Order: sequence, then C-alpha cells, then structure tokens
Amino acid sequence: MLETRKTVIYIAAAAVLALVAYLMSPGKITSDAFLDQGEAFFPDFTDPNTATTLEVIEYDEATAAARPFKVTFQNGRWTIPSHHDYPADGKEQLAKTAAGVIDIEKGDLRSDNVADHELFGVIDPLDETAGSAGRGQRVTIKGENDQVLADLIVGKPLENREGYRFVRLPDDKRVYSCRMDIEISTRFEDWIETDLLKVRKHRIDKLVLKDYSIDERTRQVKQRDNVLLTKVDDTWRADKMSSNQRVDSTRMDTLLNTLDSLMIVGVRTKPAGLSASLKKAEGQQTISQSDLISLQSRGFFFTRDGKLLSNEGELEVYTKDGLKYILRYGEVVYGRGEAVSAGTAETQQQEGPAENRYLFITTEFDRSLLPEPKLPKDRSFLEKPDSLWTEADKENRVKQDAYNRWERKVEEGQKLSDDLNTRFADWYYVISSDSYEKLHLTRRDLVVAK
Repeated sequence: MLETRKTVIYIAAAAVLALVAYLMSPGKITSDAFLDQGEAFFPDFTDPNTATTLEVIEYDEATAAARPFKVTFQNGRWTIPSHHDYPADGKEQLAKTAAGVIDIEKGDLRSDNVADHELFGVIDPLDETAGSAGRGQRVTIKGENDQVLADLIVGKPLENREGYRFVRLPDDKRVYSCRMDIEISTRFEDWIETDLLKVRKHRIDKLVLKDYSIDERTRQVKQRDNVLLTKVDDTWRADKMSSNQRVDSTRMDTLLNTLDSLMIVGVRTKPAGLSASLKKAEGQQTISQSDLISLQSRGFFFTRDGKLLSNEGELEVYTKDGLKYILRYGEVVYGRGEAVSAGTAETQQQEGPAENRYLFITTEFDRSLLPEPKLPKDRSFLEKPDSLWTEADKENRVKQDAYNRWERKVEEGQKLSDDLNTRFADWYYVISSDSYEKLHLTRRDLVVAK
C-alpha cells in the first residue's frame, strides 16, 4: 500500500513537471521583440535609383568630433560637398550602395538595452552626451527634396560571422545582427573619376623632363637640365645619348604607367579669378595679387612675361592625338586624412607627414603634332556615281578620306583639350609622393649604360 502511494506521488510530480515544461517551452512563448525578424529596415525604400544623397558620419577619436562625408546630386551634377564640391563619379556607386541598404534585413535581436550600445559599437556618432568608445557609422540616404529614405547606425562586425554587422536605427534602442553585402566607403578617391589625365600610354610618343627648381627667397630659376625623350619604332631614345647608352625600359614603363593611371588623393579650389584666367591662352592671363599669393603658397610662380613655373620642375607629355600635357610639381602637402584630401588643416601646414605634393595641370592642343595630309587636286569624283570612278578617282577618294579623318582628329583633339582645361582650371591637385617619385625623374634616372 505504501509503495503504491509513493508511485502515485511520483507520477503526479512527473506530470506536474511535464506540464510546467510544456508551458515554459520556447514554442509557447512569443515576444513582440522577435516579431520583426527578417523584415526590411526601410520597407518603403525599394528603388535605389531614387537616391540622390549619401551621407556617412564617423567619429574621429583624434579630434573628438563627428566627421561627415557626403555625396549629392545638385544642379545637374554629382559633387562631394566636404571636398569643395569636387565632381563625383557617384551615380552608379550610390545606386549600388543604396541597393545594399535596401537589402539589409533585421536579423537576430541582440539587445534592447541602451547600456549595450557601446559593446556593439552602435552609439550615434552625433551623440554629444556619450563618450568616444563604441561609436558607430551613421549612414543616411536621401531622395528628392531631402526626403530621408534610409537612416541607420552600423556597428562592429560579428566575430566568426563574416559579412555580419551590428545595426540599429537612430531612434530605436534595439540592436540586430544583420548581413551586409556592402562596404560603405568614405575615401575621397573612391568617389571620383579615376582617369585624371584621360591619356593612354601607347598614345604617348614624346616627353620633355624640365629639371629645374626655384629659389623662393630670390625667385631665381635654377635650370639643371632638359631631357627630350622620343619613341621611334616602340623604342625610347633620349637626346644627348651616346652610342653606348640606352633608356632604362623599366623606369620608362613605370613613368608611362603612372601617367596612364595617375590618381589624385586630394584637391583644393583655385580662386575664381585665377581659374577664369587659366582658361585663356598662356600669356594672356590677368592675375591679381591674391591669385599670386594662392599660387605661391602651393609652389607655383608667374614670370614677368606670363609664364607659369613651379618650384620642382615640370613634365611635358605629347600624344599622338595632338595634345600636350604640362604637369607642374609644387609644394609638399603635410598631414593625413582630410587634411590631405580636403585641406581641413591647412592652417597647420607643417604638421603631419610630408607624403603628398601639389600638382598643377594644363593642356594645349598643337595641330602641328598631327601632320595635315594633302587634299586631292581633282575632286570631281564627288559628283560621280561610284560605278563611273576611274583609278585616279579611287586614289583621290583615298586621299579625301585621309583628309576627312585628319579633320575629325583635329576637332576631337581640340575639344578634348578644351574639356580637360575646363576641368583642370578650377583645381590644385594633390598626388602621393609615390606617384611624384615615379614621374619626377632626371637624365641620370633614365639614361643608363648598355
């Protein structure tokens, strides 16, 4: 009888525990916090092509301040406001970034406690009350009339889960782990036209290295050498080269490749008056005192006869298209980050590493570089049907076609030069020291013994 009572008690206890376990099972407890898992953060934002502005704000611990980077479409063109409204190659990249933001879904809920925001790195970089640790990257996408299409804070990456980041909305305390297939860049060089000179190395057939410097105290030019390099049958030769010398093909290839793919790391605006003057032919400029100060502060000087010189010489590049590029090397640019790319710390120009240099670019179109073919003396074939052409007519037609091609080349070359000068006239460019060293060569660098 006692054993029977014990058995009944055990069975009853087991039933109670089973009931409790059943009631407490996860399948039976549904929290409102998990109901939005798998949903899009911005369900109304579905077309990436409606995006006209991307703003990314990061926190700079060195300055203890938020650092914004913005790309926007205004007045019919893409620009980068943080970099003096420099033209951006932004439409395709912004659409790609916007499409990536559209695809972000709410993943696992990691926390709805504000105290955890620092741990996950999702503190708003604009929060003036928080410390410097745990700040995230705030990404805002807008459409026409500054309508906010998306606004989120991207935090730290998840350990052992490649492609996942912690994410939250600025006005929401919940933190999610989300898969992100985009890398949102705030690097200036990632948003601009990368083909600066629009020249191809196989089109370059002559170079002139003007090796000189300017004594900034006395304003005297120290002329050291001029090196003329010409390409004949795919072989480069230098002037004043003896029979037992040759042009170093490795150095030459490096120079040509650098011209072909020259990239800038920063820009500064030229004064409006200077830009307008530079769009005129050299020697016809009207330069104000403030323009001269702007030029000289960056290592460029006008002579009394209107010729522009630079304190570290220049490089002339001639192409088969009739274009002549002039690259003038100016002063060293100090600093890192936006101090280089946008000049935010130009009041402290002597601080930071000297890893970059100013570059001043102009072009000219020289028709003499495109020899003019002779027109046929007899052009009567133009009034005949093809079936009645004589052999002489056919030869004249070949000459006429060659002349027409020459006219098109002249027209295209002049237009390219005008377009490039319009683009170059507004800007001082900044190039890396690495690019400068590959371009700024001397006779001793290029002419070697066979």
